Amino acid sequence: MSKPARPLPAVADADIRLLRVFTTVVECGGFSAAEVELNISRAAISQHMADLERRLGLSLCRRGRAGFLLTEEGRLAHEAALRLLAGLESFRSEINAAHGRLRGELSIGITDSLVTMPRMRVTNALRGLKREAPEVRVNIRMIPPNEIERGVLDGRLHVGVVPERRALPGLERLGLYEEESRLYCGRGHPLFDAAAVTRETVEAADAVAPTQSQPPHALNATATATDREGVAFLLLTGCYIGFLPVHYAAHWVERGDMRALLPDSHHYRVQFSAVTKKGVPPNLVLERFMDLLERTEEA
Repeated sequence: MSKPARPLPAVADADIRLLRVFTTVVECGGFSAAEVELNISRAAISQHMADLERRLGLSLCRRGRAGFLLTEEGRLAHEAALRLLAGLESFRSEINAAHGRLRGELSIGITDSLVTMPRMRVTNALRGLKREAPEVRVNIRMIPPNEIERGVLDGRLHVGVVPERRALPGLERLGLYEEESRLYCGRGHPLFDAAAVTRETVEAADAVAPTQSQPPHALNATATATDREGVAFLLLTGCYIGFLPVHYAAHWVERGDMRALLPDSHHYRVQFSAVTKKGVPPNLVLERFMDLLERTEEA
């Protein structure tokens, strides 16, 4: 492993751009996945990474048939880069606060498929923020809850919308709404046209289990899906049963492509909250968004 001949010079704008590429590649898990996020080619990403490694005098990652893997030096550089980028955003927020201006960025992490919620307070709050502060740049990332919480804690995200789970230290929570999920099957499934559906027939049917959560009802899970869209894909084959949020499944239910099974007993509710990091420096944009989120009507 090569070492720099002298201490790293002062950080320049070009270095910041390279570090943003680096942190995005790590967040996406590789060059290919980062192409869409960065909107540049894999060859350009590879060149940026090579430039950063030369600049730092470190080997940051290994890439090949085994996939993308950070080296130990890369892990340390990634953690330092996150602190630096979060510090830059914090500086900008504090300067804007000193001027009393609603400028800068608002980075939000949201769990997938919440846009169909009938009472989406996030949408109303964003509408209000756009009207009051048209210069604010809003960045939304659709990622799993655990990544959202990590992003808020390490400064990559200002706020996240996640289901209530264990209370992580360092996070403030604002309750938003409750989501109901029911058990469904798709057209063509043996239970779809069944006159009588029993607990026994449900428990014997092939089911799809979400990998991000564990429904409170025991099913015969023979397939898994990382998100709700994956669950819906499998239900629409007519081969599986599984849980979906009522608001998300409503489209297919109305079209006659899905049916709720044992809705009186096989359902559960999850509370969703907005999470922010405790003790962050003043940020007028985040404060105004959270105020709008708390005050906005649910309708």
